[in-house]
Amino acid sequence: MPTDFSPTHPDSLFFGACVRRLGAVGTLALLTACGTSVQLPPWTPAILRPVASRPPATSVPAPVAVTPAVSAQTSPVVAPTVIAQPVAGEADRFSAAVNARFAAPAVVYATPGLQAGRTNFTTQDELQNWLQDQETALARSAGIKAAVLTIGSSQQGRPLPALVLTRGAGTDPAALEATGRPTVLLIGQQHGDEPASSEALLVIARELAQGLLQPLLERINVVIVPRANPDAAAGGEPLVPGAPDMQTDHLLLETLEAQALARLTRDYRPSVVVDAHEYHVNGLYLKKFGAVQKFDVQLQYAMTANLPEFLTKADEEWFRRPLLAALKGQGLSAEWFYTTSADPEDRKISMGSVQPQTRRNVDGLKNAVSLEIATRGAGLGRKHIQRRVHAQVTALASVLGSTAQRASELGQLRPYLDKEVSAQACRGNALVQVAPTPAQYDLLMLDPVTGNDKIVTVDWDSTLALQPLKSRVRPCGYWVSAASTEAIARLRLQGVKVQKVLEPSALLGDSYREVSRAAAPGADGNASSAAAAPIKVDVTLVRGVIDAAAGSYYVPLNQPLAHLAMAALEPDTPSSYFAHHLLQGLNATARVMSEPAIATEDLP
Repeated sequence: MPTDFSPTHPDSLFFGACVRRLGAVGTLALLTACGTSVQLPPWTPAILRPVASRPPATSVPAPVAVTPAVSAQTSPVVAPTVIAQPVAGEADRFSAAVNARFAAPAVVYATPGLQAGRTNFTTQDELQNWLQDQETALARSAGIKAAVLTIGSSQQGRPLPALVLTRGAGTDPAALEATGRPTVLLIGQQHGDEPASSEALLVIARELAQGLLQPLLERINVVIVPRANPDAAAGGEPLVPGAPDMQTDHLLLETLEAQALARLTRDYRPSVVVDAHEYHVNGLYLKKFGAVQKFDVQLQYAMTANLPEFLTKADEEWFRRPLLAALKGQGLSAEWFYTTSADPEDRKISMGSVQPQTRRNVDGLKNAVSLEIATRGAGLGRKHIQRRVHAQVTALASVLGSTAQRASELGQLRPYLDKEVSAQACRGNALVQVAPTPAQYDLLMLDPVTGNDKIVTVDWDSTLALQPLKSRVRPCGYWVSAASTEAIARLRLQGVKVQKVLEPSALLGDSYREVSRAAAPGADGNASSAAAAPIKVDVTLVRGVIDAAAGSYYVPLNQPLAHLAMAALEPDTPSSYFAHHLLQGLNATARVMSEPAIATEDLP
């Protein structure tokens, strides 16, 4: 595995040369004027290897801070409910030398929540007004259309707004599809204590609607959900107390917010999805490694079982490499996304999850380019907020620019992937469980006293190469019992094709027989004993005839979302519908092992 993730690839340098500063608001874009597409060499996943020596650490100078004029294009500041801030303890634990590494950028962003003298971030009312202002401004435009949609409601009843921007004939899904242009979906603030993501998306919305990013709409459509979790944002907390973490709810769809995002994704079928976050800056790394987290941005694309190879190539070559170059051009540092456990004795660091439950991985299973971009900021309150927003804007604008530059290729990639996945039904093996690959890695961090770069050699769980733990012959489809209506509703919300069985039929298939079970680990890593706790089950397959009653369901795998259906319906996948009680018993579903000759109708 490489020990240096700086963007030295020739294509990254080409793309980086196209980066330019766009006006007083500091928006960065890679516009279509950057030139024609550069041919990329064949890409192969990085090979894990023992720790290699890294060049001596050097301090990276921060950009020189100047004070440009604050943009006057802001929505009026009103005074609705104040959003509470995270506690300041984490922000105050670092030395002046460490804080100096994160100097403010040479630009000032001016959303409602970033204006001088504010102690709270943009409120939900201000956010709604800001989006509405963009729609109003474009009502006078002959070319660009904008609409503010309410895609659903939060658990506490707050509306979830989204802004659609296009040069199509309308803003509905069919009109965007008719443009032939790829659609980008940008999502922010799934966790309430990650405000830079939503503030940056407001900047991006304005620049697309009225500013220097507007030319990108000649080649792409954009849908923006600036704040996916308004309830948690209202309290300045990561989650709503007692509610599931919606960040890991994108397969099960237990929360109203995750359901709204799934519906939006199903209807608009984005080719590219960005999940904008902030990563938590805390004392765990200081306790474990005697060092402080360094990177302005941590990022990762989809890394889970059964992803198409060419999707990973596109993630890496068309998006991640240019993104690294854009960040470097602004003096911003980047690394793969990583976490560590709360156990002070556990010195292992892991890249982002391989489970098919995050936005990043679920969208990958929908054959979309999907990126998680996390800036250094959760738990810091308003500290370094301009730099955090600058990092988000830089990264988001890079993704938009890459999509515009690769619009033609993306238009070919999605149909190819859909066809490739569909053609695998009844053929070969599919992975049921995978794990990261253990390695060691020289991770750059900061000395807590001097603020200088510090190399820390860590045990590193890499998801660049996945270890197969369990695989099975891929079925032709799945039979699902008539009583499993909630599971079927969730699959349909994801966009999975489901058919209803019209008359009693006999199918050749494999039923599941339980070998053993245990309570799956909870969020704290300990086994849960609650009645509704997830189940970790081992099964064996029993070949036989399945009696498919009229009114039961058939989920064929000759469809683009076949691998997402497998993640939900194989009972021993980590996020399966059986494990989480959406399927009541192993007899509620079975694997169909030959093409069925039965009477069915597609559910609308």
